[in-house]
Amino acid sequence: MIRGLHHSAYRCRDSEETRRFYEDFLGLPLVNAFPITETKSGRETHVLHSFYRMGDGSCLAFFEAPDSPFEFKDQHDYDLHVALEVAPAVLEPMIEKAKAAGIAVRGVADHKMIDSIYLRDPNGYVIELTAKRPDHDEQMDPTKNSARENLDRFQRDKQRA
Repeated sequence: MIRGLHHSAYRCRDSEETRRFYEDFLGLPLVNAFPITETKSGRETHVLHSFYRMGDGSCLAFFEAPDSPFEFKDQHDYDLHVALEVAPAVLEPMIEKAKAAGIAVRGVADHKMIDSIYLRDPNGYVIELTAKRPDHDEQMDPTKNSARENLDRFQRDKQRA
């Protein structure tokens, strides 16, 4: 049985630039970083794998592979984003902190069950800082929110379009 998220991993352009954003700006401590010099297939490589711990113990992780080209492209929020939970009182100060650091920030967006702000890390990944509203858990209860019915209706409707 799946117990939870240990880490989610992404490529990065530069490990130090990524560390400044995740550790210095967001406050996620760097808890591990190690070189990888050989792939599991025995190929020589030069990669750094780094981990930043969140409050629940799970991590965001990054691979810097300078010798392996990777195309960093802008992602639309719908394509890829990482949503990190914060306390409601954190959103407004983070907007000001981002502006002061020259980081573009959008929001506060009203998603009914959560409020969110959006910014990009140095690699271009969209980072959503999200705060639960008091009725969050009720709104996320599939016995009350028609999740399955909504998915089924969407599937039917897109076939007709």
